[in-house]
Amino acid sequence: MSNNINGTEGYAENAQSLIEQWQDISFAEHHEPIMHLIPTHPAYVLDVGAGIGTDAAALASMGHTVVAVEPVDALRVAGTRQHPSPRIEWLDDSLPDLAILRSRRKEFDFAMLSAVWMHLDENERRRAIPNVWALLRDGATLTISLRHGLVPKGRRMFDVSAEETIQLASAYGLRTVLNVETESIQHGNRRTSVTWTRLAFVKDGA
Repeated sequence: MSNNINGTEGYAENAQSLIEQWQDISFAEHHEPIMHLIPTHPAYVLDVGAGIGTDAAALASMGHTVVAVEPVDALRVAGTRQHPSPRIEWLDDSLPDLAILRSRRKEFDFAMLSAVWMHLDENERRRAIPNVWALLRDGATLTISLRHGLVPKGRRMFDVSAEETIQLASAYGLRTVLNVETESIQHGNRRTSVTWTRLAFVKDGA
């Protein structure tokens, strides 16, 4: 079952509380550090670890066509119900391989890995980066957010540094265009001093 995928621990069991928690945060507030990097013209966008589709719905409302990848059944089903936009395609797939997505041989203009990269261990991250790279067209932007701080009980997370991520991305020709650290906008996370790093990369053409 897809819910047994490494990195999804704790999400299916806590789906309802997570759904309620995520509904309280606006897209613009959550993604303020990267808003200037989102395409202004209609684009083909990838949202990996889409959760209940809050980000996918916001991107679709901007005129983008979005593929929302979410391996946790409860979250994907909730997202499909809450955001029935014809601009959003939901897909049951997962990092590090993204095998279903890669089999389509389509390339994206913009990709978001929001709060997902730190669920992968070092070996999985090394496997994932070329697979993500292959999904980007030349000139595309990739954004990754990294969580730092106390790990919620029952979750599988790793403390991944910006430096490691930049080095890994650079090895595949992904040029760093953003590296900023921010406090969490979730009250519970702020109380436990959780911070985030926002990274963005551009795939330069050969």
